[in-house]
Amino acid sequence: MSIGVRPHKAVKYIQLAYLTGILPIKKEKTQSALNNFDEFTMLSASNLAPYIGFTEAEVKKLSEKYQQDFAEVKRWYDGYLLKDYQVYNPRAVVSVMLRGEFRSYWSETASYDVIVPLINMNYDGLKTAVIEMLSGAEVKVNVAAFQNDTEDIKSKDDVLTYMIHLGYLGYNEIRKTAFVPNEEIRQELTTAVESKKWNEMLILQLNSENLLDATLDMDGVAVAEEIEKIHNEHVSVIQYNNENSLSSVLTIAYLSAMQYYFKPIREFSTGRGFADFVFIPKPEYKNDYPALLVELKWNQNAQTALTQIKTKKYPSSILNYTGDILLVGINYDKKSKEHQCLIEKYVKGENRGTGVV
Repeated sequence: MSIGVRPHKAVKYIQLAYLTGILPIKKEKTQSALNNFDEFTMLSASNLAPYIGFTEAEVKKLSEKYQQDFAEVKRWYDGYLLKDYQVYNPRAVVSVMLRGEFRSYWSETASYDVIVPLINMNYDGLKTAVIEMLSGAEVKVNVAAFQNDTEDIKSKDDVLTYMIHLGYLGYNEIRKTAFVPNEEIRQELTTAVESKKWNEMLILQLNSENLLDATLDMDGVAVAEEIEKIHNEHVSVIQYNNENSLSSVLTIAYLSAMQYYFKPIREFSTGRGFADFVFIPKPEYKNDYPALLVELKWNQNAQTALTQIKTKKYPSSILNYTGDILLVGINYDKKSKEHQCLIEKYVKGENRGTGVV
């Protein structure tokens, strides 16, 4: 969206020009080709942020009026972070209010075909970034280099920036990161990825399914082995001993969990501290899948992670979400490069530990 006037003689005839479109005005080198326009985009919406879609306050009122579960509406359609506002896709919100069905309405107005060629471009780190975001992580993106021209895409960052403008990704202006905003978009993006059957995705999904099964079986040895395998395959030697890389590994390692769980909550505020990851099962799987509360440790041990969960009283803060809870403590030793895992079951005030290291 751009607002401005033409220079020189045109000023006599044009008081204000108001343009709308998906992409901002094309750049020439680093400057806009028309530098007398004020632009409001998905990267920086400025004062127009609350008018680009429904705000959270508006969605709450609509949910009350149409008797819809606001928490479900938020999980499915929230996620666009514009200035200080959580902005919802208006088309999806209107549809769910009138129909009462929580599903993707994206395909009724747009096709994922437009992004299939984009995400399959051979740019270093692009596929890994997409997989990480599908798993719930945020990835760094440099939005400054994109020329606002689909004919001039030259890098992973250009692809991700274009996808932000299209609405397939959200953007955190403060952290300079891209992310999948909600469940609706995650389903659309997953379909786009699966349409080309990436080898990286197929292998990761298989490993991830094994990891989730081992977690639910409380097999700490198998969990540690699967995480180590994914750590080795998806992290470069340079970044291998980076503390943040372990968090990224854990995010993509539980990719298959996204079928049964909502996007993992990072540093979930609980009790007297923070947990690194909390996986909350979707309502239809609540009785069959436990919540997963995962604590990461670095150069310590898995037992310390479990002890920290208990002393910080993490479980009490998620009892409203689900019945059964698995406490998962994971440690990575930088010197030996070994991963350890200890799992215990927590059931509403009764702690029954049977996990193995």
